[in-house]
Amino acid sequence: MKTKQELIKERRSQDWRTDLRKAHPNKERVQLDKTPMPELPISERITSFHEEVALGYSREEAMAEARRCLDCPTPGCVDGCPVGIHIPSFIKLIERGEMIDALNVIRETSSLPAVCGRVCPQEKQCESQCIYTLSLKKQAVSIGNLERYVADYERLHRDRSIKPKPTTSPRRGKIAVVGSGPAGLSFATDMAKWGYDVTVYEAQSELGGVMRYGIPEFCLPNSIIEDEIEKMRDLGVHFETNTIVGETITYEDLKAAGMEGIFVATGVGVANHMGIPGEDLKGVYTASEYLAKYNMMSPEELAAELPQLRGKRVAVIGGGNTAIDAVRTAIRLDAEQAMIVYRRSEEEMPARAEEIKHACEEGTLLLTLHNPVEYIGDSSGRVVSMRLQRMELGAPDESGRRRPVAIPGDIVEMPVDEVVVCIGYSAHPLVASSMPDLKVDKWGNILVNDDKQTSMPDVYAGGDIVRGAATVILAMGDGRKAATAMHQRLTGRIEEGALV
Repeated sequence: MKTKQELIKERRSQDWRTDLRKAHPNKERVQLDKTPMPELPISERITSFHEEVALGYSREEAMAEARRCLDCPTPGCVDGCPVGIHIPSFIKLIERGEMIDALNVIRETSSLPAVCGRVCPQEKQCESQCIYTLSLKKQAVSIGNLERYVADYERLHRDRSIKPKPTTSPRRGKIAVVGSGPAGLSFATDMAKWGYDVTVYEAQSELGGVMRYGIPEFCLPNSIIEDEIEKMRDLGVHFETNTIVGETITYEDLKAAGMEGIFVATGVGVANHMGIPGEDLKGVYTASEYLAKYNMMSPEELAAELPQLRGKRVAVIGGGNTAIDAVRTAIRLDAEQAMIVYRRSEEEMPARAEEIKHACEEGTLLLTLHNPVEYIGDSSGRVVSMRLQRMELGAPDESGRRRPVAIPGDIVEMPVDEVVVCIGYSAHPLVASSMPDLKVDKWGNILVNDDKQTSMPDVYAGGDIVRGAATVILAMGDGRKAATAMHQRLTGRIEEGALV
Protein backbone atom coordinates (compact mmCIF):
# COMPACT_ATOMS: atom_id res chain seq x y z
CA MET A 1 0.00 0.00 0.00
CA LYS A 2 1.38 3.39 -1.02
CA THR A 3 1.85 6.06 1.60
CA LYS A 4 -0.01 9.34 1.23
CA GLN A 5 3.12 11.18 0.15
CA GLU A 6 4.05 8.47 -2.39
CA LEU A 7 0.60 8.73 -3.98
CA ILE A 8 0.80 12.55 -4.05
CA LYS A 9 4.20 12.36 -5.76
CA GLU A 10 3.03 9.73 -8.26
CA ARG A 11 -0.02 11.73 -9.27
CA ARG A 12 1.85 15.02 -9.44
CA SER A 13 4.42 13.51 -11.82
CA GLN A 14 1.82 12.47 -14.40
CA ASP A 15 2.57 13.97 -17.80
CA TRP A 16 -0.63 16.02 -17.99
CA ARG A 17 0.05 17.58 -14.57
CA THR A 18 3.57 18.51 -15.65
CA ASP A 19 2.17 20.04 -18.83
CA LEU A 20 -0.33 22.12 -16.84
CA ARG A 21 2.44 23.55 -14.68
CA LYS A 22 4.48 24.41 -17.76
CA ALA A 23 1.51 25.99 -19.55
CA HIS A 24 0.84 28.34 -16.63
CA PRO A 25 3.97 29.00 -14.51
CA ASN A 26 3.57 29.90 -10.85
CA LYS A 27 4.61 33.50 -11.52
CA GLU A 28 1.47 33.80 -13.65
CA ARG A 29 -0.80 31.88 -11.27
CA VAL A 30 -0.04 33.95 -8.17
CA GLN A 31 -1.20 37.10 -9.97
CA LEU A 32 -4.73 35.72 -10.37
CA ASP A 33 -7.45 37.08 -8.09
CA LYS A 34 -9.53 34.76 -5.96
CA THR A 35 -12.84 33.89 -7.62
CA PRO A 36 -15.71 35.05 -5.38
CA MET A 37 -18.69 32.80 -4.71
CA PRO A 38 -21.95 34.20 -6.15
CA GLU A 39 -24.53 34.78 -3.43
CA LEU A 40 -28.28 35.26 -3.22
CA PRO A 41 -29.14 38.97 -2.83
CA ILE A 42 -29.69 39.96 0.80
CA SER A 43 -33.26 41.09 0.15
CA GLU A 44 -34.13 37.61 -1.12
CA ARG A 45 -32.16 35.53 1.35
CA ILE A 46 -33.68 37.00 4.52
CA THR A 47 -37.15 35.89 3.46
CA SER A 48 -36.26 32.30 2.53
CA PHE A 49 -35.46 29.26 4.63
CA HIS A 50 -34.95 26.94 1.69
CA GLU A 51 -32.85 29.00 -0.72
CA GLU A 52 -29.10 28.66 -0.31
CA VAL A 53 -27.21 31.88 0.31
CA ALA A 54 -24.05 30.66 -1.45
CA LEU A 55 -25.06 29.82 -5.02
CA GLY A 56 -22.03 27.81 -6.15
CA TYR A 57 -19.50 28.30 -8.92
CA SER A 58 -20.20 28.04 -12.62
CA ARG A 59 -17.90 25.79 -14.66
CA GLU A 60 -15.89 28.80 -15.80
CA GLU A 61 -15.57 30.15 -12.25
CA ALA A 62 -14.46 26.77 -10.90
CA MET A 63 -11.81 26.36 -13.57
CA ALA A 64 -10.57 29.91 -12.99
CA GLU A 65 -10.20 29.32 -9.25
CA ALA A 66 -8.54 25.93 -9.84
CA ARG A 67 -5.94 27.67 -11.99
CA ARG A 68 -4.69 29.53 -8.89
CA CYS A 69 -3.51 26.25 -7.31
CA LEU A 70 0.29 25.96 -7.51
CA ASP A 71 0.29 22.15 -7.37
CA CYS A 72 2.78 22.12 -4.50
CA PRO A 73 5.12 19.12 -4.24
CA THR A 74 4.41 18.91 -0.49
CA PRO A 75 0.85 20.21 -0.20
CA GLY A 76 0.07 21.37 3.31
CA CYS A 77 -3.62 21.47 2.45
CA VAL A 78 -3.74 17.66 2.42
CA ASP A 79 -2.28 17.51 5.93
CA GLY A 80 -4.88 20.08 7.00
CA CYS A 81 -7.78 17.90 5.83
CA PRO A 82 -9.10 15.56 8.55
CA VAL A 83 -10.05 12.92 5.98
CA GLY A 84 -6.90 13.28 3.87
CA ILE A 85 -8.40 14.33 0.52
CA HIS A 86 -5.75 14.57 -2.22
CA ILE A 87 -6.60 18.21 -2.76
CA PRO A 88 -4.21 19.32 -5.54
CA SER A 89 -5.09 16.16 -7.49
CA PHE A 90 -8.79 16.98 -7.62
CA ILE A 91 -8.17 20.70 -8.21
CA LYS A 92 -5.88 20.06 -11.17
CA LEU A 93 -8.55 17.82 -12.69
CA ILE A 94 -11.01 20.73 -12.38
CA GLU A 95 -8.50 23.01 -14.12
CA ARG A 96 -8.42 20.43 -16.91
CA GLY A 97 -12.23 20.25 -17.04
CA GLU A 98 -12.47 16.65 -15.80
CA MET A 99 -15.15 17.19 -13.17
CA ILE A 100 -16.26 13.60 -12.55
CA ASP A 101 -12.65 12.44 -12.23
CA ALA A 102 -12.10 15.26 -9.75
CA LEU A 103 -15.04 14.08 -7.65
CA ASN A 104 -13.77 10.50 -7.78
CA VAL A 105 -10.52 11.65 -6.16
CA ILE A 106 -12.50 13.28 -3.35
CA ARG A 107 -14.67 10.19 -2.86
CA GLU A 108 -11.60 8.05 -2.29
CA THR A 109 -11.52 9.48 1.22
CA SER A 110 -14.72 11.52 1.74
CA SER A 111 -18.27 10.18 1.74
CA LEU A 112 -19.97 13.60 1.97
CA PRO A 113 -18.29 16.06 -0.43
CA ALA A 114 -21.44 18.10 -1.14
CA VAL A 115 -21.93 18.53 2.61
CA CYS A 116 -18.32 19.33 3.45
CA GLY A 117 -18.05 21.80 0.58
CA ARG A 118 -20.83 23.76 2.26
CA VAL A 119 -20.32 23.58 6.02
CA CYS A 120 -16.71 22.67 6.81
CA PRO A 121 -14.49 25.41 8.31
CA GLN A 122 -11.93 25.23 5.51
CA GLU A 123 -10.33 28.49 6.61
CA LYS A 124 -9.26 26.72 9.83
CA GLN A 125 -8.23 23.46 8.19
CA CYS A 126 -7.10 22.82 4.60
CA GLU A 127 -7.13 26.45 3.46
CA SER A 128 -5.18 27.54 6.54
CA GLN A 129 -2.30 25.38 5.28
CA CYS A 130 -2.42 26.67 1.69
CA ILE A 131 0.84 28.23 0.50
CA TYR A 132 -1.07 31.41 -0.37
CA THR A 133 -1.98 31.78 3.30
CA LEU A 134 1.29 30.65 4.84
CA SER A 135 3.89 32.20 2.54
CA LEU A 136 2.33 34.56 0.02
CA LYS A 137 0.00 36.36 2.48
CA LYS A 138 -2.83 36.16 -0.02
CA GLN A 139 -6.25 34.54 0.05
CA ALA A 140 -6.08 30.76 -0.06
CA VAL A 141 -7.39 28.73 -2.97
CA SER A 142 -11.14 28.19 -2.38
CA ILE A 143 -10.85 24.47 -1.73
CA GLY A 144 -14.30 24.15 -0.17
CA ASN A 145 -16.03 25.97 -3.02
CA LEU A 146 -14.28 23.71 -5.55
CA GLU A 147 -15.24 20.58 -3.61
CA ARG A 148 -18.85 21.75 -3.57
CA TYR A 149 -18.74 22.48 -7.30
CA VAL A 150 -17.72 19.00 -8.42
CA ALA A 151 -20.11 17.31 -5.98
CA ASP A 152 -22.98 19.43 -7.31
CA TYR A 153 -21.86 18.84 -10.89
CA GLU A 154 -22.05 15.09 -10.40
CA ARG A 155 -25.46 15.31 -8.73
CA LEU A 156 -26.91 17.41 -11.54
CA HIS A 157 -25.38 15.47 -14.44
CA ARG A 158 -25.29 11.82 -13.43
CA ASP A 159 -27.60 9.22 -14.94
CA ARG A 160 -29.55 7.93 -11.94
CA SER A 161 -30.53 4.78 -13.82
CA ILE A 162 -26.91 3.65 -13.60
CA LYS A 163 -26.21 2.10 -10.22
CA PRO A 164 -22.74 1.64 -8.72
CA LYS A 165 -21.02 -1.60 -9.54
CA PRO A 166 -21.16 -4.11 -6.67
CA THR A 167 -18.07 -4.11 -4.52
CA THR A 168 -15.34 -6.47 -5.62
CA SER A 169 -14.35 -7.08 -2.00
CA PRO A 170 -15.23 -10.47 -0.56
CA ARG A 171 -18.51 -10.43 1.39
CA ARG A 172 -17.76 -10.02 5.05
CA GLY A 173 -19.62 -9.86 8.35
CA LYS A 174 -22.38 -7.67 9.73
CA ILE A 175 -21.61 -4.28 11.27
CA ALA A 176 -23.86 -1.94 13.27
CA VAL A 177 -23.62 1.85 13.29
CA VAL A 178 -25.39 3.83 16.01
CA GLY A 179 -26.29 7.27 14.65
CA SER A 180 -26.59 8.66 11.11
CA GLY A 181 -24.62 11.87 11.53
CA PRO A 182 -21.35 12.57 9.70
CA ALA A 183 -19.21 10.16 11.78
CA GLY A 184 -21.65 7.29 11.34
CA LEU A 185 -22.16 7.87 7.62
CA SER A 186 -18.42 8.17 6.96
CA PHE A 187 -17.73 4.93 8.85
CA ALA A 188 -20.60 3.11 7.14
CA THR A 189 -19.44 4.14 3.67
CA ASP A 190 -15.92 2.78 4.10
CA MET A 191 -17.12 -0.48 5.66
CA ALA A 192 -19.66 -1.00 2.86
CA LYS A 193 -16.97 -0.38 0.24
CA TRP A 194 -14.87 -3.07 1.90
CA GLY A 195 -17.62 -5.63 1.68
CA TYR A 196 -19.42 -5.51 5.03
CA ASP A 197 -23.16 -5.76 5.57
CA VAL A 198 -23.74 -2.44 7.34
CA THR A 199 -26.89 -1.32 9.17
CA VAL A 200 -27.22 2.23 10.51
CA TYR A 201 -29.60 2.72 13.45
CA GLU A 202 -31.04 6.22 13.86
CA ALA A 203 -33.12 7.33 16.85
CA GLN A 204 -34.93 10.09 14.93
CA SER A 205 -37.46 9.73 12.13
CA GLU A 206 -35.13 11.34 9.57
CA LEU A 207 -31.54 10.50 8.69
CA GLY A 208 -28.57 12.88 8.88
CA GLY A 209 -28.17 13.70 12.57
CA VAL A 210 -26.87 17.20 13.20
CA MET A 211 -26.72 17.86 9.45
CA ARG A 212 -30.49 17.43 9.22
CA TYR A 213 -31.72 18.76 12.55
CA GLY A 214 -29.06 21.31 13.43
CA ILE A 215 -28.08 23.09 10.19
CA PRO A 216 -30.64 25.28 8.38
CA GLU A 217 -31.47 24.60 4.75
CA PHE A 218 -30.16 28.01 3.66
CA CYS A 219 -26.73 26.61 4.61
CA LEU A 220 -27.25 22.91 3.82
CA PRO A 221 -30.39 21.84 1.92
CA ASN A 222 -31.99 18.58 2.99
CA SER A 223 -31.94 17.47 -0.65
CA ILE A 224 -28.13 17.39 -0.49
CA ILE A 225 -28.21 15.12 2.56
CA GLU A 226 -30.79 12.86 0.90
CA ASP A 227 -28.65 12.55 -2.22
CA GLU A 228 -25.57 11.52 -0.26
CA ILE A 229 -27.59 8.95 1.73
CA GLU A 230 -29.05 7.56 -1.49
CA LYS A 231 -25.53 6.88 -2.72
CA MET A 232 -24.91 4.91 0.47
CA ARG A 233 -28.07 2.87 -0.12
CA ASP A 234 -26.71 2.09 -3.58
CA LEU A 235 -23.58 0.73 -1.86
CA GLY A 236 -25.81 -1.60 0.15
CA VAL A 237 -25.99 0.26 3.47
CA HIS A 238 -29.24 -0.39 5.38
CA PHE A 239 -30.96 2.26 7.52
CA GLU A 240 -33.38 1.80 10.40
CA THR A 241 -34.96 4.97 11.80
CA ASN A 242 -36.91 5.45 15.05
CA THR A 243 -34.56 2.93 16.64
CA ILE A 244 -32.93 3.89 19.92
CA VAL A 245 -29.93 1.73 20.79
CA GLY A 246 -30.13 1.17 24.52
CA GLU A 247 -33.92 1.30 24.51
CA THR A 248 -35.55 0.00 21.31
CA ILE A 249 -32.65 -2.37 20.74
CA THR A 250 -29.83 -3.37 23.07
CA TYR A 251 -26.18 -4.27 22.68
CA GLU A 252 -27.14 -7.89 23.40
CA ASP A 253 -29.75 -7.73 20.61
CA LEU A 254 -27.14 -6.48 18.16
CA LYS A 255 -24.74 -9.26 19.08
CA ALA A 256 -27.52 -11.82 18.83
CA ALA A 257 -28.22 -10.50 15.32
CA GLY A 258 -24.64 -11.35 14.36
CA MET A 259 -23.01 -7.93 14.50
CA GLU A 260 -19.25 -8.44 14.56
CA GLY A 261 -18.52 -4.79 15.29
CA ILE A 262 -20.41 -1.72 16.51
CA PHE A 263 -19.56 1.92 15.86
CA VAL A 264 -21.16 4.44 18.21
CA ALA A 265 -21.67 7.87 16.64
CA THR A 266 -24.60 9.30 18.54
CA GLY A 267 -23.31 12.86 18.81
CA VAL A 268 -24.06 14.98 21.86
CA GLY A 269 -27.75 15.68 22.14
CA VAL A 270 -28.15 17.29 25.56
CA ALA A 271 -28.02 21.08 25.35
CA ASN A 272 -25.97 22.86 28.01
CA HIS A 273 -27.49 25.51 30.27
CA MET A 274 -25.81 28.41 32.06
CA GLY A 275 -27.54 27.79 35.38
CA ILE A 276 -28.76 31.35 35.77
CA PRO A 277 -32.16 32.58 37.03
CA GLY A 278 -34.96 32.58 34.47
CA GLU A 279 -33.74 29.83 32.17
CA ASP A 280 -37.02 27.99 32.72
CA LEU A 281 -39.18 30.90 31.51
CA LYS A 282 -41.40 30.56 28.46
CA GLY A 283 -39.61 31.87 25.40
CA VAL A 284 -36.17 30.63 26.51
CA TYR A 285 -35.10 27.82 24.18
CA THR A 286 -32.10 25.61 23.68
CA ALA A 287 -30.47 25.70 20.26
CA SER A 288 -31.60 22.15 19.50
CA GLU A 289 -35.23 22.98 20.31
CA TYR A 290 -35.20 26.13 18.22
CA LEU A 291 -33.34 24.90 15.14
CA ALA A 292 -34.90 21.43 14.92
CA LYS A 293 -38.40 22.88 15.08
CA TYR A 294 -37.97 25.22 12.14
CA ASN A 295 -35.55 23.07 10.13
CA MET A 296 -38.15 20.32 9.88
CA MET A 297 -41.06 22.55 8.83
CA SER A 298 -42.28 22.60 5.25
CA PRO A 299 -42.59 25.96 3.46
CA GLU A 300 -46.35 25.81 4.01
CA GLU A 301 -45.95 25.16 7.74
CA LEU A 302 -43.50 28.02 8.07
CA ALA A 303 -45.84 30.39 6.25
CA ALA A 304 -48.63 29.46 8.64
CA GLU A 305 -46.40 29.95 11.69
CA LEU A 306 -44.86 33.25 10.60
CA PRO A 307 -47.63 35.65 11.77
CA GLN A 308 -47.13 34.51 15.39
CA LEU A 309 -43.35 34.90 15.15
CA ARG A 310 -43.05 38.22 13.32
CA GLY A 311 -41.75 41.28 15.15
CA LYS A 312 -40.03 39.61 18.07
CA ARG A 313 -36.79 40.68 19.72
CA VAL A 314 -34.57 37.57 19.73
CA ALA A 315 -31.31 37.17 21.64
CA VAL A 316 -29.03 34.25 20.75
CA ILE A 317 -26.46 33.39 23.39
CA GLY A 318 -23.11 32.11 22.08
CA GLY A 319 -20.59 32.67 19.30
CA GLY A 320 -20.30 29.34 17.49
CA ASN A 321 -21.76 28.13 14.21
CA THR A 322 -24.96 26.98 15.91
CA ALA A 323 -25.52 30.45 17.35
CA ILE A 324 -25.04 31.99 13.90
CA ASP A 325 -27.49 29.49 12.42
CA ALA A 326 -30.03 30.39 15.12
CA VAL A 327 -29.77 34.16 14.70
CA ARG A 328 -30.06 33.88 10.91
CA THR A 329 -33.13 31.70 11.42
CA ALA A 330 -34.64 34.41 13.64
CA ILE A 331 -34.05 36.96 10.88
CA ARG A 332 -35.94 34.74 8.44
CA LEU A 333 -38.77 34.55 10.97
CA ASP A 334 -39.01 38.33 10.54
CA ALA A 335 -37.64 39.27 13.95
CA GLU A 336 -37.75 42.96 14.76
CA GLN A 337 -34.30 42.62 16.30
CA ALA A 338 -31.97 39.63 16.16
CA MET A 339 -28.79 39.78 18.21
CA ILE A 340 -25.83 37.63 19.16
CA VAL A 341 -24.83 37.97 22.81
CA TYR A 342 -21.25 36.76 23.25
CA ARG A 343 -18.94 37.13 26.21
CA ARG A 344 -15.77 37.61 24.16
CA SER A 345 -15.01 39.92 21.22
CA GLU A 346 -15.88 39.22 17.58
CA GLU A 347 -12.29 38.16 16.91
CA GLU A 348 -12.65 35.30 19.40
CA MET A 349 -15.91 33.96 17.95
CA PRO A 350 -15.42 30.30 16.92
CA ALA A 351 -18.01 30.45 14.12
CA ARG A 352 -16.91 30.35 10.49
CA ALA A 353 -15.87 33.77 9.22
CA GLU A 354 -18.15 33.48 6.19
CA GLU A 355 -21.16 32.70 8.39
CA ILE A 356 -20.48 35.70 10.65
CA LYS A 357 -20.20 37.89 7.54
CA HIS A 358 -23.53 36.61 6.22
CA ALA A 359 -25.21 37.12 9.60
CA CYS A 360 -24.03 40.75 9.80
CA GLU A 361 -25.06 41.44 6.18
CA GLU A 362 -28.54 40.15 7.02
CA GLY A 363 -28.95 42.53 9.95
CA THR A 364 -27.62 40.73 13.02
CA LEU A 365 -26.57 42.90 15.94
CA LEU A 366 -23.35 41.60 17.52
CA LEU A 367 -23.51 42.34 21.22
CA THR A 368 -20.02 41.18 22.15
CA LEU A 369 -18.33 41.39 25.57
CA HIS A 370 -21.68 40.77 27.27
CA ASN A 371 -22.80 37.72 29.25
CA PRO A 372 -26.33 36.94 30.53
CA VAL A 373 -26.73 36.72 34.30
CA GLU A 374 -30.55 36.61 34.55
CA TYR A 375 -33.69 36.40 32.43
CA ILE A 376 -36.71 38.29 33.77
CA GLY A 377 -40.29 37.18 33.16
CA ASP A 378 -43.74 38.74 33.35
CA SER A 379 -46.69 37.59 35.46
CA SER A 380 -47.46 34.80 32.99
CA GLY A 381 -43.93 33.40 33.22
CA ARG A 382 -42.76 34.60 29.79
CA VAL A 383 -39.36 36.20 29.30
CA VAL A 384 -39.51 39.97 28.77
CA SER A 385 -35.93 41.12 29.40
CA MET A 386 -32.41 39.99 30.16
CA ARG A 387 -29.74 41.32 32.46
CA LEU A 388 -26.27 41.32 30.92
CA GLN A 389 -22.87 41.55 32.60
CA ARG A 390 -20.38 43.69 30.69
CA MET A 391 -17.07 41.89 30.13
CA GLU A 392 -13.49 42.69 29.21
CA LEU A 393 -10.75 40.44 27.88
CA GLY A 394 -8.05 39.17 30.22
CA ALA A 395 -5.18 36.73 29.76
CA PRO A 396 -5.50 33.83 27.27
CA ASP A 397 -7.09 30.59 28.54
CA GLU A 398 -6.14 27.02 27.61
CA SER A 399 -7.78 27.44 24.17
CA GLY A 400 -5.49 30.38 23.37
CA ARG A 401 -8.36 32.86 23.35
CA ARG A 402 -8.33 35.71 25.85
CA ARG A 403 -10.43 34.92 28.89
CA PRO A 404 -13.54 37.07 29.45
CA VAL A 405 -13.54 38.86 32.82
CA ALA A 406 -16.57 40.56 34.37
CA ILE A 407 -16.41 44.33 34.90
CA PRO A 408 -17.62 44.73 38.51
CA GLY A 409 -21.00 46.39 38.84
CA ASP A 410 -21.47 46.93 35.10
CA ILE A 411 -24.89 45.38 34.41
CA VAL A 412 -27.28 46.40 31.65
CA GLU A 413 -30.89 45.29 31.09
CA MET A 414 -32.41 44.83 27.63
CA PRO A 415 -35.95 43.93 26.51
CA VAL A 416 -36.27 40.58 24.74
CA ASP A 417 -39.13 38.32 23.61
CA GLU A 418 -37.18 35.12 22.92
CA VAL A 419 -33.81 33.75 23.97
CA VAL A 420 -31.97 30.91 22.25
CA VAL A 421 -29.14 29.43 24.33
CA CYS A 422 -26.32 28.06 22.14
CA ILE A 423 -23.45 27.31 24.53
CA GLY A 424 -22.69 23.73 23.56
CA TYR A 425 -23.93 20.21 24.18
CA SER A 426 -23.20 17.29 26.48
CA ALA A 427 -23.41 13.56 25.87
CA HIS A 428 -26.66 11.67 26.37
CA PRO A 429 -25.97 8.80 28.79
CA LEU A 430 -28.35 6.26 27.25
CA VAL A 431 -26.00 4.30 24.97
CA ALA A 432 -23.13 4.23 27.46
CA SER A 433 -25.39 3.18 30.32
CA SER A 434 -26.76 0.32 28.22
CA MET A 435 -23.22 -1.04 27.79
CA PRO A 436 -21.91 -1.26 31.37
CA ASP A 437 -18.37 -2.12 30.27
CA LEU A 438 -18.12 1.04 28.17
CA LYS A 439 -15.89 3.62 29.86
CA VAL A 440 -16.70 7.31 29.69
CA ASP A 441 -15.08 10.49 31.01
CA LYS A 442 -16.57 12.88 33.56
CA TRP A 443 -18.59 14.62 30.83
CA GLY A 444 -20.10 11.36 29.62
CA ASN A 445 -18.02 11.26 26.43
CA ILE A 446 -16.90 7.77 25.41
CA LEU A 447 -13.22 7.04 25.96
CA VAL A 448 -11.33 5.61 22.97
CA ASN A 449 -7.75 4.80 22.02
CA ASP A 450 -5.95 6.17 18.96
CA ASP A 451 -7.84 3.70 16.74
CA LYS A 452 -11.22 4.85 18.12
CA GLN A 453 -11.63 1.53 19.94
CA THR A 454 -13.48 1.71 23.26
CA SER A 455 -12.99 -0.32 26.42
CA MET A 456 -15.16 -2.99 24.74
CA PRO A 457 -13.02 -4.60 21.98
CA ASP A 458 -15.86 -4.92 19.47
CA VAL A 459 -17.19 -1.39 20.04
CA TYR A 460 -15.62 1.69 18.43
CA ALA A 461 -16.79 5.30 18.73
CA GLY A 462 -16.17 8.68 17.10
CA GLY A 463 -17.49 12.13 16.42
CA ASP A 464 -19.03 14.38 19.05
CA ILE A 465 -19.76 11.53 21.48
CA VAL A 466 -15.97 11.25 21.82
CA ARG A 467 -14.77 14.80 21.15
CA GLY A 468 -17.62 16.86 22.47
CA ALA A 469 -19.30 19.22 20.00
CA ALA A 470 -16.98 19.68 17.01
CA THR A 471 -17.21 19.93 13.20
CA VAL A 472 -18.68 17.71 10.51
CA ILE A 473 -15.29 17.00 8.94
CA LEU A 474 -13.61 16.06 12.22
CA ALA A 475 -16.46 13.62 12.88
CA MET A 476 -15.99 12.17 9.40
CA GLY A 477 -12.28 11.73 10.06
CA ASP A 478 -13.11 9.77 13.21
CA GLY A 479 -15.46 7.56 11.24
CA ARG A 480 -12.84 6.78 8.61
CA LYS A 481 -10.16 6.07 11.20
CA ALA A 482 -12.50 3.75 13.13
CA ALA A 483 -13.44 1.90 9.94
CA THR A 484 -9.78 1.34 9.06
CA ALA A 485 -9.01 0.05 12.55
CA MET A 486 -12.07 -2.21 12.85
CA HIS A 487 -11.48 -3.67 9.38
CA GLN A 488 -7.85 -4.38 10.22
CA ARG A 489 -8.88 -6.04 13.49
CA LEU A 490 -11.42 -8.26 11.73
CA THR A 491 -9.34 -9.18 8.67
CA GLY A 492 -5.74 -8.15 9.24
CA ARG A 493 -5.91 -6.01 6.12
CA ILE A 494 -5.51 -2.31 5.38
CA GLU A 495 -7.27 -1.30 2.17
CA GLU A 496 -6.05 1.22 -0.38
CA GLY A 497 -7.52 4.59 0.53
CA ALA A 498 -7.88 3.79 4.23
CA LEU A 499 -7.15 6.59 6.70
CA VAL A 500 -3.89 5.59 8.37
